[in-house]
Amino acid sequence: MGWENYFGFVCTPHHKTYHNARREGVVTVSYPRPTQVVLASLAASPREGDGTKPSVHALPTFPASEVEGIFVEDAYFFLECVLDRVVDDFGENSLIAGRIVATHVSEDYLRASDRDDNDLIQESPLLAYLIPGRYARVGESNSLPFPADFLR
Repeated sequence: MGWENYFGFVCTPHHKTYHNARREGVVTVSYPRPTQVVLASLAASPREGDGTKPSVHALPTFPASEVEGIFVEDAYFFLECVLDRVVDDFGENSLIAGRIVATHVSEDYLRASDRDDNDLIQESPLLAYLIPGRYARVGESNSLPFPADFLR
């Protein structure tokens, strides 16, 4: 969010993710590869009546290094965040914002000055969610034609 080290997402107080973030004060995020769609769906499955989520125990995970949390193995990008604020009342939704305290990236997704960004995307495609209930494998990109002297 913005140009600083913040990450945000929209969530409803009807989901456990909202309450977990408030209770724990941290958020971890794993960005799955296109080949991990089934794993991502398992991670998003609802909890049982007793609050447990057995599907998460079936996922290959590893612990975060700076906050108390876990990541899904073999994802391509990981964020460790400390909860900064929760802004309620966007209708039935809320904005959850965290300050990023650690990031991790898989080597095959790491940008480099001597590597063309389009080559990177072709070799290491991204997963994108498309509403309603579809996904895409992003394997091509184009440079935006910014105006001369464009600054953020």
